[in-house]
Amino acid sequence: MSIFSQDAIEEATSIRRQLHSFPELKFEEYATSDLVAEFLIRHGYALRRNVAGTGIVATLDTGRAGRVIGFRADMDALPIHEETGLPYASKVAGKMHACGHDGHTASLLLAAGQLAQDHAALNGQIKLLFQPAEEVGKGAAAMIEDGALDGVDTIFGYHNRPGFALGHVIAKAGPAMGGNTLYEVTITGKGGHASRPDLAIDPIFVGAGIIQSLQSVISRRLSPLEAGVVTVTQFNGGTGSNIIPGQASMTINTRDGSPEAAKLIDAELRKVVANVCEAYGAQCEINMVLRIPSVVNSLAETNCVVETAQELFGSENASTMYEMPTMGAEDFAFYLEKRAGCFFFVGNGEDSAYLHHPKFNFRDEILPVAGGMFVGLARKLLSEQA
Repeated sequence: MSIFSQDAIEEATSIRRQLHSFPELKFEEYATSDLVAEFLIRHGYALRRNVAGTGIVATLDTGRAGRVIGFRADMDALPIHEETGLPYASKVAGKMHACGHDGHTASLLLAAGQLAQDHAALNGQIKLLFQPAEEVGKGAAAMIEDGALDGVDTIFGYHNRPGFALGHVIAKAGPAMGGNTLYEVTITGKGGHASRPDLAIDPIFVGAGIIQSLQSVISRRLSPLEAGVVTVTQFNGGTGSNIIPGQASMTINTRDGSPEAAKLIDAELRKVVANVCEAYGAQCEINMVLRIPSVVNSLAETNCVVETAQELFGSENASTMYEMPTMGAEDFAFYLEKRAGCFFFVGNGEDSAYLHHPKFNFRDEILPVAGGMFVGLARKLLSEQA
């Protein structure tokens, strides 16, 4: 049985679908931010707006001493053309909520309304973080730099998970999502005529050698008990059909299952690129342009999430996961570097299209589950008996 009234669930569903119809990309979440702010002001929250540009930090202060817990929802959409055919499908060409951030935002608003009613039975403070730009991995760091975590003792967030039973809550202590590093590599050789490669240093040939050799980083340098991926996602070079270019470039995308794995992959990748270039007489430049650490949940907060889910929805609808559920990155990791917390998952249905797919749709049925988790965690951690 839901802890929310039917009217509250219907309002959250309406909000979710409105957000879905009008998606906004990274740091452009102006209308989304306005909608969130209007709802929170109506429910008595103190707001700090324009955090990291379009973000919001909303505070519910009970007036009594106690812990300060944070709950986070991301707001941005993706540059994908929607193919769901839903009545509330995106009305903005080339943009859609293909990752469910519309649902994440709506579920935290659903929780916010109930928490405002609960405040007399709680201690301490609740801070709600509505974050921009998760999809590019820059929103959380920008929120932190702008003071969003100030005073927060512990923080929680979630993501919907296609492929898991609808509404099933899953959490994993320790590494729970992969870290992501992006490198840009420039290979400088010596240009020349396609008929005389002996007089040139071909950066395309060198780059091909790098691509082949990079596969050894995971297969021969990383422990088989660790998780990691190295993928070359871009390779550019050449301007003509009969010209050996003087320069070529590539983008390397790596994933890691732990900070230790990330350190090893970084060192070995740099070594491979440098050694291959040296072997063929080319020069190289390696720049790390993005680093999102792996999501590492603390044990106590993870146990709290699972216990709360079992109490609210039954032991059959909540479980602890022991294997890494995904190597996808999530910038909630930046919060967890600063504060203890847990990033958990709520199943979006075994038949759900996968994240970032043009036919993906957040299932409205899990709004009261995700929202209920935020309320349940607040009641458990901030109750007068806690």
